[in-house]
Amino acid sequence: MSLHGSTLAGGRRHSIGLRSDGTVVATGDGSAGECDVLSWQNVVAVAAGNVHAARNTGKSHTVGLRADGTVVATGWNGHGQCEVDDWREIVAIAAAWRRTLGVRADGTVVAAGSDAERQCDVAAWREIVHLAAGDWHSAGIRADGTAVAVGNNRYGQCDVDEWRNLVGITAGYLHTVAVTTDGTVVAAGRSDSGACEIGAWADVVSVAAGSHHTLGLLSDGRVRAAGANDHGQCDVHEWRDIVAVAAGSAHTLGLRVDGTVLATGDGTNGQCDVDGWLSIRSPGRGSRHRPQGRE
Repeated sequence: MSLHGSTLAGGRRHSIGLRSDGTVVATGDGSAGECDVLSWQNVVAVAAGNVHAARNTGKSHTVGLRADGTVVATGWNGHGQCEVDDWREIVAIAAAWRRTLGVRADGTVVAAGSDAERQCDVAAWREIVHLAAGDWHSAGIRADGTAVAVGNNRYGQCDVDEWRNLVGITAGYLHTVAVTTDGTVVAAGRSDSGACEIGAWADVVSVAAGSHHTLGLLSDGRVRAAGANDHGQCDVHEWRDIVAVAAGSAHTLGLRVDGTVLATGDGTNGQCDVDGWLSIRSPGRGSRHRPQGRE
């Protein structure tokens, strides 16, 4: 099983990009060490611990999956979310506020960090092929295209048992979104921001969620957005030739086919300063989440 995952990631105040040569670049507030990634090598996927934009902490962490199945993490470790040195045979990763998740090659899942809302209660999960982590909940897709979720369910963000034919999943602050084999999208959870207003979307190949906004990458390289736009994080309607998207708490990243990156939204701490990024890796050839016909 070869999953790997994201080549772009956004936290509350920082952004991460995976270069084609397996090195990693970061921008934004690195005061907790979350941007200390320049020494990383042979990385195949990255994840960033997101933090709800209203929280009074800017602390976050960054996670990298190496080609050999080991995992590296840096940044805030107040709840043990960076204690992943002994993980082995990992094929995909996800990160959220105070938490890190990993899928093993056998489809089981490991977790590190805070379990205050049972968001790390993933030991019984099997045949997982995709992971997502929100602030207070964790979600996954099984090999049969069904979904599983644990953690805080105050707004129904874990009510995913009836979802079918899924190929991608993402989690925000208090909402969960998934894309299906036919390119439509389903959502559950808190909807007052409009982040779950995705029922009319079609031809979607991947999704990403910030604290209160949701992104959908279309097969033709355009991007849809729904939800809070107080920082312009949903101003993506003019983007073209995009092959991957990522969301921070209140900012959005888009990877172009040429390896450069676009950003919009809250850039107060430099998390949108990506103009100089080059050779960011596109999602792997053959990925089910990648637009067809793009290299």
